[in-house]
This record gives sequence, C-alpha cells and structure tokens, in this order.
Amino acid sequence: MAFGNADPRLNRTATVGRAQSGAAFDAGLRSYMLSVYNYMGIALVITGVVAYLVSQLSVVTNDNGDIVQLTALGETLFMSPLKWVVMLAPLGFVFFFSARLQKMSVAAAQATFWLFSAAMGLSLTTIFLAYTQESIASVFFMTAATFGAMSLYGYTTKRSLAGMGSFLFMGLIGIIIAMVVNIFLASSALQFAISVIGVLVFVGLTAYDTQRIKESYSIHMNGEMASKGAIHGALRLYLDFINLFVMLLSLFGKNR
Repeated sequence: MAFGNADPRLNRTATVGRAQSGAAFDAGLRSYMLSVYNYMGIALVITGVVAYLVSQLSVVTNDNGDIVQLTALGETLFMSPLKWVVMLAPLGFVFFFSARLQKMSVAAAQATFWLFSAAMGLSLTTIFLAYTQESIASVFFMTAATFGAMSLYGYTTKRSLAGMGSFLFMGLIGIIIAMVVNIFLASSALQFAISVIGVLVFVGLTAYDTQRIKESYSIHMNGEMASKGAIHGALRLYLDFINLFVMLLSLFGKNR
C-alpha cells in the first residue's frame, strides 16, 4: 500500500488553480488602486478649478497683475463672518463623510466626495491671492513628484509600515495644535517649523496610507464595498496630497 502523495495530476491542478486565483487577485488589486487614484485625481482637479475661478472673481487687479481691491464676492468670503464657514466646511465634510460612508449608497458617497473637494477648493482660494501662479505651479509639480514616489514606495515595499502609524498620528496632532496656537501668536519661526515637520509627516503618511489602502483590498474585494473602500482610500490620499502641497507652498511659495 502506498502512503505517498495522491495522483500528481491533482497536485498540478491545485497549483494551476492557486496561480489563477493569485493572478485574479493581482488584477483586482490593480483595478482597485486605479479607482482610488482616479477618484483622487478628479477631486484634485475640482479643487484646483474651484480655487482658481473663485480667486479670479474675488479680486480686482491692475495691468501688472497686482491686487488692487477685493470684489463684493471677495469681501463676503474673506472679510465677513462667512470666512469661518469657508475655512471649517472641509473639516465638517471629512467628519460627516467618515461617519456616514458605510450607510451611503455609492452614488451618494461619490457626490459627497465631489462636494467636499469643491469646498476644499473654496477654502484654498487664498493661495492664489497670496502666492504667484508660477510658484503655485512649481510647488504643485514638486508635490506631485514627492507624493508619487512615496505612494509607489508604500505600494511596492515588503516592509510593514504599521509601526509608523502611531508616530505619524502623534505628529499630525502636534501640527494641528501648533497651527491653532500660531493663529494667535502669528510667529513666522513657528510657521516655518510647522511646515518642515508637516512635510515630513505627510510624506510618511502618503506611504503609510497607500500600504493600508492596498491591504484593505482583501476586505473590500468587490461590489459596493470595493467602491466605497476606493472612495475612502481616495479621501485619505487626497488629504495627504493637499496638506503636503500647502506645507511645501509655505516653504517655497513666492508671495505676490
């Protein structure tokens, strides 16, 4: 009586089946990550278009491009109490979106994400008033290159970045507290420190979040959960990109 392996053909069949299953998983993962980046990219376009258009409608400039005065829209958005709504609306969207995502339909989640990106664009209108368009463009490409490199690292590395999570979260909390304090101090030295530390934190978060989103695919493999997971992942990477851009702009942007 033989006690060895069963028919070798069964082993070959099992091996082929595992290979096919692995290939299907890899293809699904690539499609999932592509959806994440597509959602993020569309959101960035909406944010940029809204910020630019509103900035053009908010000021009167002379022939040299210098700001002469605010228009009625500009005074309403930036000089009235409504400015606090403009500043805080994106934060409200993030809390609402995170709390309600699982109860939303995919269409509602998409619509909320697009509205959030438009609200963020409205809140970022001031960057077009404070910095030259040339420096905004150069810092944007700098941000895109940095983000792309770190996101690629997070996607391809075999090293677990889970240990970075708590450290990066503490750094993020520290940045938020320092920013609130600096509203009252208006210290240029503190702002510089916030920007430098912020760049390091959001560079790290880009890699960390990319790896976490990749790992989440095994949970959100298909159907509605996959679509919602892609939108939520896009939100995380979008916030990393926007905050990295703002921090770099504070360091390298040229004032108007």
